[in-house]
Amino acid sequence: MDTPFCPIHARLNNRRFTVANNAHGLSGAGTVFHYLVEGEAISGSYQGGRIRVGTQVGRVTGADTIELLYQCLTLEGELLAGWSRGTVGVDQAGRTTLSFVWGWLSGATGGGESSYVEISA
Repeated sequence: MDTPFCPIHARLNNRRFTVANNAHGLSGAGTVFHYLVEGEAISGSYQGGRIRVGTQVGRVTGADTIELLYQCLTLEGELLAGWSRGTVGVDQAGRTTLSFVWGWLSGATGGGESSYVEISA
């Protein structure tokens, strides 16, 4: 069945991503994000770098847009939570890209912009 959110399902479901740019954020080169998509619902996990363990929950908001809530426990024992709104795209190599505007809700202040790229199989 074709739904308006099929492109996001095809681009995100059961795929892994790494940080391309996150100058003001906590995740870095060693952090890997794994997403699952079921209908409009998105779930995910992440870890590596300074992140001991993290989870995400969100929803598809348009043909190429998503929003997420995330939480993590750092290697230093900090418990942090935040929000993000993102765009799903494709780079010249055909890899899925994610671009986010984000902010902290608990445990830290501020926010920023970040981008991620699919890890090739």
